[in-house]
Amino acid sequence: MSEITTDVVAHLANLARIALTPEEIEKLTGELGAIVDAVATVSEVATADVPATSHPIPLTNVFRADVPGPTLTTEQALAGAPEHDGTRFKVSAILGEEQ
Repeated sequence: MSEITTDVVAHLANLARIALTPEEIEKLTGELGAIVDAVATVSEVATADVPATSHPIPLTNVFRADVPGPTLTTEQALAGAPEHDGTRFKVSAILGEEQ
């Protein structure tokens, strides 16, 4: 069990000039405790009974599913463009490049 307490997290946040809510302090206490415990486990001699870990805190994918939906037609996309050639936006050349 790690020695990370809510008082330690609040003190560290104060030193770093980070304003944390009580809920954030509770969450960080658990996460920092898990990290300290993971480092302590890794610090021991690796044996067959010590499981490999890539991250001490379980992570989940925060991306939404990629679902195709309605899109703009070429004409709609180009409708507000200052310049276009009918299929693409026209922009000025940069860095001395030729058109």
